[in-house]
This record gives sequence, structure tokens and C-alpha cells, in this order.
Amino acid sequence: MSDLLLDVCRVGKTFTRGGLLSAQRIAAVKDVSFQLDAARPEILAIIGESGSGKTTLSRMILNIETPTNGKLLFDGVDLATIRAGPRRLAFMHKVQPIFQNPFESFNPLKRLDRYLFMTQRSFAAADRRGTPEMAVDETLRKVGLSLGEVSRRYPHELSGGQLQRVAIARALLANPKLIVADEPVSMIDASLRVAIVNLFKTLRDDLGISIIYVTHDLATAYYISDRIMIMQNGRVVESGDAKTVLRTPQHPYSRQLREAALLPEIAADLSVRMDDFNSSTSSERQI
Repeated sequence: MSDLLLDVCRVGKTFTRGGLLSAQRIAAVKDVSFQLDAARPEILAIIGESGSGKTTLSRMILNIETPTNGKLLFDGVDLATIRAGPRRLAFMHKVQPIFQNPFESFNPLKRLDRYLFMTQRSFAAADRRGTPEMAVDETLRKVGLSLGEVSRRYPHELSGGQLQRVAIARALLANPKLIVADEPVSMIDASLRVAIVNLFKTLRDDLGISIIYVTHDLATAYYISDRIMIMQNGRVVESGDAKTVLRTPQHPYSRQLREAALLPEIAADLSVRMDDFNSSTSSERQI
């Protein structure tokens, strides 16, 4: 096992657009490098506007896209060697995604508990919590729900915030080491985002899960992140301690983002105690 959970080594991704005679090469990600320590769980925010390359980078970390150049190592294993079969399942056990729109993460014609039990069965070898019902209910309670609230319900019967919690619970059933969350709160009402971002802090602090938080929202990144990387046109233009970079950005693009965000004021609004999130009042259960 490697001392590094994730090692991204000078990774790039180029797409080809157009026909044979009008082909155009577009470099979506250019020479990106960073590492996550296996012994120190953290939240790393990747920040940038649309087209900055942050989503393409996250898809390469999830092994959905293959780098054009460079290398990604997870637990010391080159992702290029992991394509299908048991090795792919083992990778999915350790690395789980959470996508932008929770309503697109689930088939509207399938009940949510079916997804949860299918995931639990897929990774049952790593589960020591008795019956599948116990395992699923315990995991749902970690995100502020219960099996009773989710059982036999379809995606449209839950709010966006509730459904995103179900998506997080589904990821947790795999007992991952790393979660890659791509714009996980952008489709949720601003008043409800705090529950999700507080949950990410709990996953890091209580469960020891590292999180790559892909976002254009500097306020939530400022609030929950340990480190940030700011991307522009496929490149990392600035990175480091989240509070330091966002309070005193050095790159002109970073300063432009900072000036547009009013970070201290917005971040203060997000500073809700975890006791509020864990409350069992009926109003919070509707998030």
C-alpha cells in the first residue's frame, strides 16, 4: 500500500472535435499534478468556471476518462491498468462519485431502496453490519435519513437535498477511501446547501474519507476545504491552504474570483453548527 492515497502526475487530456478534414484538438486539462496523503484525510476543492477543466480532471480521477498524457496512481496502482473485472470493482469500492444533479443519478422508475440494497450487495464482503437492512439503515442515518423514510419511495417523492443525501449514502455503502463530488450542491437551494457541506466535513472528520470537492462556489469551498486548486483554461493557476489562498490570492484570476465572491460575509452564513444538522426535528428531515 502506498503512502499516497492519490498521486496525479502531470496529467493532461486532449479531445478531438470535428471531422476528418476539420479536426480540432482541444486541451481540456494541461499538466496538472497534486497528491492526497493516505494517512491524513482532507477536503481538496478544485475551483474554476465552466470550461476550466475541473470536471474533466474529476472524470479522470474516477477512471471514466483516460489521460492523454501523464499518470494517475491510486494506492500506488496506475489507473490505466484498471479497466474491468475484479480490479474495477475493487477500485469502485475505494473511490465513489457524487454527481451534480441528484435527480439524474437515479432512474425515476426505480425505487431508491433498490439502489441502496444493490450497492450493499455489491460490496457486502467489506460489510460487517449484520443484515442488509441494518447496513442500509445505519448508513442512511449517517446522512440524516433512515430506511423507513426512503423505503419504497421513488426519486420524485424526495426533495433535492434529501435525494443528494441518498446519493451520498449510496456512495458510503461501498466504504470508500475517496469521494469525488462534482458540483454536489449547485442544483440544491442555497438555504439547504449547508446540510450537504456540513455532511462532507463529518465524512472527513468522523469516517476518515478524503473528498475532492469540484465547484465554482468559493463560499462553500472556503467553508469546508483544507486545500484548494484554482483552474483556468485547463491549468492550475494557484493552489495551497484554502483560507490562505482565498483570503490573499496571488494570481490575477484568483483575485478576480475572490473579488466577486464576498467570501467572509457568505461563509459566515454557512457557519451552522453540526448540532443543527443532526437535530431530529421534522423540518430538517425535509431537507
